[in-house]
Amino acid sequence: MTLRGRTVFISGASRGIGLAIACRLAREGANIILAAKTSEPHPKLPGTVFSAAEQVAAAGGKALPVVCDIRDEAQVLAAVEQGVATFGGIDVCVNNASAISLTDTLKTDMKRYDLMNQVNARGTFLCSKATLPHLLKSENPHILNIAPPLDLDPKWFKGHVAYTMAKYGMSMCAIGMAEELRAEGVAVNGLWPRTVINTAALAMIPGVDPKRCRTPEILADAAYAIFHRDGRRHTGNVYIDEDVLAAEGITDLDRYAVVPGTKHFLTDLFLD
Repeated sequence: MTLRGRTVFISGASRGIGLAIACRLAREGANIILAAKTSEPHPKLPGTVFSAAEQVAAAGGKALPVVCDIRDEAQVLAAVEQGVATFGGIDVCVNNASAISLTDTLKTDMKRYDLMNQVNARGTFLCSKATLPHLLKSENPHILNIAPPLDLDPKWFKGHVAYTMAKYGMSMCAIGMAEELRAEGVAVNGLWPRTVINTAALAMIPGVDPKRCRTPEILADAAYAIFHRDGRRHTGNVYIDEDVLAAEGITDLDRYAVVPGTKHFLTDLFLD
C-alpha cells in the first residue's frame, strides 16, 4: 500500500506532532490538508499553517493550508470541502489538535474546561464525522486520533480531571467509531507516545526536562506504519508508538531522542 497521491486531513498541523506527521507522509507524495487556526506568527510558538505548508511541499507532498478552528462546525465542513475540491477526496483523517491544562478542579476555570472539551473530544468527533463521507469512498481509509489508552485508575484523573476527561474523549471516539465502522472497512485507531514528546505543549507542563524527551518524528513514523496496514484487519486499537515501530522491526529508537544516547526518558501521562 502507498500514500502517494492519497489525501490526508490533519488537524492542528501547524507545528509539533501534526506537522511531523504531515512531513513524513509528504515524503511519500501524499496530499496534505493542513487544518489549523494559526495564521499569524505567535510570539511564543513557532510556525503557522502557511509555513507548515511550505515544509510539506519541501518534503515532496502537495499542501493545502486552511485556517480552521475545529471548534467551529462551519469552518471544519468548509475545510473538508475545500480539500475535496482540491484533491478529489480524503483517505485519512488525523485528529491531532489538542488543548491541555494540567490544573486541578479549583484552578481550572470554565473557559479552559470548555476549550479542552471543544478541541479534544468535540473537535475529534466533528472532524471524523465531516471527513467520513469521503473516507467511505476510499480504498483503505483510516482515522487516527492522537489519544491515550483508557485507564480508569484514579491517579490519571487526580490533579487534572478536566484534561483527562477531554483527552479520554478522543480515545473513546477511536474505540466507538472503530466498532461502528468496522463493517464499512474504515480503520479507526488511537496512537500515544511511550515518552513525553518535545513540543510546544511542554510549556504547559511545569518542570519537564526536554532533554529527557523524544521528538515528534517517532509518532510520525508510527502513524506512517499504521496507514500502510490493511484497515479491515487493524482497527479498534490504541497503539503505543514504540510497539508500532517494533512490529515494523525498528527497535533502535535513539534517532528520536532529543539528546542522542539518552537512556532514561520521561514516561508520558496515562502510561505506567
